[in-house]
Amino acid sequence: MKTKNFKRVYVWEVPVRIFHWINVLSLTVLVLSGFLIANPPALLSNAEPFNLHMFGTVRFLHFSAAYIFFFNMILRIYWSFVGNQFSNWRAFWPFTKKNWSNFKHVLKIDILLKNDKIPQDKDISIGHNSVATFSYLVMFFVALIQIATGFGLYADSSSFWLPKLFNWVVPLLGGDFMTRTVHHITTWVFIFFALVHIYLVFYHDWLEGRGEVSSMFGGYKFVNNKRIKNN
Repeated sequence: MKTKNFKRVYVWEVPVRIFHWINVLSLTVLVLSGFLIANPPALLSNAEPFNLHMFGTVRFLHFSAAYIFFFNMILRIYWSFVGNQFSNWRAFWPFTKKNWSNFKHVLKIDILLKNDKIPQDKDISIGHNSVATFSYLVMFFVALIQIATGFGLYADSSSFWLPKLFNWVVPLLGGDFMTRTVHHITTWVFIFFALVHIYLVFYHDWLEGRGEVSSMFGGYKFVNNKRIKNN
């Protein structure tokens, strides 16, 4: 039986892994609290009104997670200029011949479930593959829309300077209703992306056996030595 010579490679640095898991936690809080804010449940209680702070707590969690999400993204943008080659902004630039070839290769495997004839050691990226980098680039702009609409809605009731920077968003979109609609739609984009992302991470971990899942905990992947030389 033919075996391959794999080498343990440090791919995801500590700041990248911290960003990833903070993102997971903050988005989870944002989505759950956001749905409660959009459709608050009817609560029956015999407690005095001044003792009922559940909805205020939900709003506090939502706004706190929004600030964490925003500053976490700022730190990730900073790290895209000082991090290693796998987290650098150049790794997310999709318009190259090599990335286009890898894009088609990944689509054949992920969507059409075909066996590509292109050698694995030449086409599988050590970091993100081309489909992933393109999707992250799209989600970056979706995140900007989410941030702008969210802080735009919050601006009138906040005394902090940061939300006030987005006072222009609501008038631009024609009012609160349209701003909330855009904010709600982008939330579903994040949910759909998360479902696809989780599926593909586990799928590639099973298909390639390179530690795709564990790499976001420990930072290391197992890469074919030939692939390292080709890079």
